Amino acid sequence: MAHQVVGGLPPAAASVSPAHGDGVILCRLPTASCQLRDGYSLVEVLVSLALSLMLAGLATPVVLGARDAVRAMSAGDHVAAVLQRARTEALRRNRYVAVRFEPDGPAVRYALYADGNGDGVRSAQIGAGLDPMLQAPERVEQHFPGVAFGLADGVPTVDGEGAGDGDPIRVGRSRMISFSPAGTCTPGTIYLLGRGRQQLAVRVLGATGRIRTLQFNFSASAWQER
Repeated sequence: MAHQVVGGLPPAAASVSPAHGDGVILCRLPTASCQLRDGYSLVEVLVSLALSLMLAGLATPVVLGARDAVRAMSAGDHVAAVLQRARTEALRRNRYVAVRFEPDGPAVRYALYADGNGDGVRSAQIGAGLDPMLQAPERVEQHFPGVAFGLADGVPTVDGEGAGDGDPIRVGRSRMISFSPAGTCTPGTIYLLGRGRQQLAVRVLGATGRIRTLQFNFSASAWQER
């Protein structure tokens, strides 16, 4: 005897109830509360998915903040490495080597120069070609997007002074940090600012040529050595 299907679904897709009457099979359509093959209901899966998406949204700012902090600290280490290279070159060449900072539109670029005639590295002699360039100019932004030379509003200098004019390159009028063959150098501090108010400073001590990297702790309102 042929069976009649009620509900418009093929027998394989329908829930089959005991036969009633004359060969009629009653079918029940699937509902939202049906059990999935792994034992979880559709409602439970949807709730789990919603919670996962919510937690991912909460974690995103934390991940981005950590990324910004890493970039800013890496930029500070990079600038410190450039200064250390200048110091090493001065000792190796037995002559002055300087890192010069100069405007490049709204940004600041830096390059290494060596003393070419025995009287130190001078801006005029750089322009005249007497003090040769050792490393082509570059900008921090090239290597670390979102980080630039800068000092945030309200942040004191490493010396404890007010920000003043906000100039992030505090190395004297020459805008150079010059290292001597004896290991001494022009003292100064370079400030770097990243996204999320990531504030760092690279400081050079004149008497020893020591290079330090510091980070500003906004919670403690103090500079801390890294």
